[in-house]
Amino acid sequence: MMSLATWLAFIATTFLISGTPGPNMLLMLSHGTRYGWQGTLATMAGAITGLYFLFALSAFGMATILATSATLFIIFKIAGALYLIYLGWQCFKAGDNLHMPDAGADSASKRFRLGLTVALSNPKAILFAGAFLPQFIDTSRPQMGQWLILLGSFFIIEASWQVAYAAGGARLGLWLKGPNRIKRFNQGCGAAFFTVGGLLAVAQR
Repeated sequence: MMSLATWLAFIATTFLISGTPGPNMLLMLSHGTRYGWQGTLATMAGAITGLYFLFALSAFGMATILATSATLFIIFKIAGALYLIYLGWQCFKAGDNLHMPDAGADSASKRFRLGLTVALSNPKAILFAGAFLPQFIDTSRPQMGQWLILLGSFFIIEASWQVAYAAGGARLGLWLKGPNRIKRFNQGCGAAFFTVGGLLAVAQR
């Protein structure tokens, strides 16, 4: 097992990192506003599944490859940045409509796929799993139990933040009933996706 002090340090750090607005949380806020927090559960499931795959890739050494291969990292991050910018453009195109035209997610399966794609589009998550989590592992003790504790804690924290962002978006949906507010919201979401995509594009390893 792991010491209580190490676990608490991991909880505090992960709570702050996970809660910081990024691609996943921005998507939860957007979908919470458009479909309500319950309708966003499919998006959350997709994002959690995507993170699970990324962590599995990290376990197989993908984090080391990304950390050492500048070319592969650039390919990953540019692809992710372009996808986020695409989502931002869809928000701008939506205008006064809460449903995005081409990247619509009016069914649970579409929202799941969108959450999965956004989660998979960020190579930083692989590096997070490969570089951040091992710092809390005590190699002098059995490691399997420690990994289970860390990963279980991470996914609980991540899911809780996703619910919080989606619920906040659902409350925001009530405010959007005012005149021209939907258009301004879509423009704000578009600008946010553009910003996050741009930051990802210029991010260093």
